[in-house]
Amino acid sequence: MIFYPQERIALFIDGANLYAAARALGFDIDYKRLLEEFASQGRLIRAFYYTALLDDQDYSPIRPLVDWLDYNGYTMVTKPTKEFTDATGRRKIKGNMDIELAIDVLEMADHLDHVVLFSGDGDFRRLVEAVQRRGVRVSVVSTLRSQPPMVADELRRQADCFIELLDIASLIERQPQQREAAAVSAQG
Repeated sequence: MIFYPQERIALFIDGANLYAAARALGFDIDYKRLLEEFASQGRLIRAFYYTALLDDQDYSPIRPLVDWLDYNGYTMVTKPTKEFTDATGRRKIKGNMDIELAIDVLEMADHLDHVVLFSGDGDFRRLVEAVQRRGVRVSVVSTLRSQPPMVADELRRQADCFIELLDIASLIERQPQQREAAAVSAQG
């Protein structure tokens, strides 16, 4: 990772994408450690986390994480999922947060030196290019080491720096004792 001590940094985390990438690599993210790691690299201005929530359920499995992140230094950006029936009659749930993320990156760009995008979605290539034209460096965090790779080639090539998620796993993964404690508290 290439950061400079006085750089103004913001994290933009595509929650579903990062979760899928970490899961494909076989580890859980410790979001406190992730925040601390990137805060130690420069001046962390914001850490945004984007996720869609099931609106009609009394309990959502992601709700405890969303609440924890909200109280521990993350700016949460959520919206309700949309439910629809596809052409074959199957019930589908959709919760795309790409537009929200793109707008926030563009609005913040004038206040940042370095954007760290946690997503492998190729749709963000043009966003990265637009932010780079404003003089902002962009690092993309995703993985090539899953099967299939979870980062689009065009996004990886556009970024100033590609950070392989597996290479920083030891810095941001949840430790085994934390997983056990979380499992015990979920049961109790």
